[in-house]
Amino acid sequence: MIPYYYLILLISLSAGLAYVNQRFIKLPFVIGLFFLSVVLSLVVIITKNFYAEPFLQIRDLVVQSDISSSVLNIFLGFLLFAGALHTNWFALKNHLKNISVLAVGGVLFSTIFIAFVFHYVALLLGLDIPMLYCFIFGALISPTDPIAVLSILKEAKVPEKVEITIVGESLFNDGIGVVLFIALTEMIGVNAVGFDAGHFAWLFLQEAVGGVIFGLVIGYTLHYLLSTIDHYETEVLLTLAFVMLGYFISSTLHISGALAMVIMGLMVGNFRKGQAMSDRTEEYVAKFWELVDVILNALLFILIALVLVVIDFDIKYLILGVLSVLILIFSRFLAVSVPRRLFPRLLDIRKDEAKIIIWGGLRGGLSLALVLSLPDNETRDILLVVTYIAVVFSILIQGITIGRFSKRVLREQ
Repeated sequence: MIPYYYLILLISLSAGLAYVNQRFIKLPFVIGLFFLSVVLSLVVIITKNFYAEPFLQIRDLVVQSDISSSVLNIFLGFLLFAGALHTNWFALKNHLKNISVLAVGGVLFSTIFIAFVFHYVALLLGLDIPMLYCFIFGALISPTDPIAVLSILKEAKVPEKVEITIVGESLFNDGIGVVLFIALTEMIGVNAVGFDAGHFAWLFLQEAVGGVIFGLVIGYTLHYLLSTIDHYETEVLLTLAFVMLGYFISSTLHISGALAMVIMGLMVGNFRKGQAMSDRTEEYVAKFWELVDVILNALLFILIALVLVVIDFDIKYLILGVLSVLILIFSRFLAVSVPRRLFPRLLDIRKDEAKIIIWGGLRGGLSLALVLSLPDNETRDILLVVTYIAVVFSILIQGITIGRFSKRVLREQ
């Protein structure tokens, strides 16, 4: 019964904070909930000086509950499928070149750039972070997070082309980022001394290609099953079962469940949808997954707030975190601006659109979930602090200002 009590606590906190935001603060849902969750965790930390025993109990609870496993193995599949299901593929494919350049080339470039710069900046602060961990940090922080992006952009009202590009990029680059992260973290155990490029390349291909192929297979299978019946309760249940079972099988086969869920969601939401679902079924499926998305977003940001409780805030870690925010922004600037100038046919965006895309590269809960899954050591603690600071800046500063920033940039043209 203990996990059920945890769920009661999480749902109650989520509902309470969501109500406070909607009733009084009125920030966009994701931003407001994240802001209040940070405030909540700060209150917990401050009270530790007065109530040490309850604080230690909360800390032990967070450590034992394995938050990263919950997000990676449970939440991520649902959230990615829900996001892809509500994405218009026909609008997406018109900007597929832009999305591909940013989702694949951008993530690979940013991972390498961030790794090297982060390593040497850390050395200047007297922190000797192994190069492999710097690449891991680059992989987990480079992708824009669909969990943050999909919700915030709906409120920001950025231009349609920019929104489609950022949403499409976020759906695919998180899959690429997770694949890179998994391949790199496997190197910790396989080859802790050096970097085995051949083994890494094989792991990357296995995860990425396997995830896409598996997504196509289960996506078509689900489409076929939906097309043979017209009963919305059963069809909603089928989508739920395929997400849960598909993500579990992907993990068992060591292929990317993230990419598989994105592909399956795009297929269910776009491929011959009129043949697979009646209008009534389509409405119920869309509303069900929209509700799942909202509930899991609420739970996710409460879980992220609890992460703050287990972080040891050394002053050097804080300085490195602030400097890393600058590294991430500059990396995003290069990842967008360089291909736009050198290969304008591949990345066909105007200067004003590029500015909005650069500032709209939000990081979120996915990055924190990935860093939490690293082996428990001092390096992981450093990366945890740095990643948390980057996510706080991304959601609370970039997320709040992206709408106004977009309007100002467009007015200048």
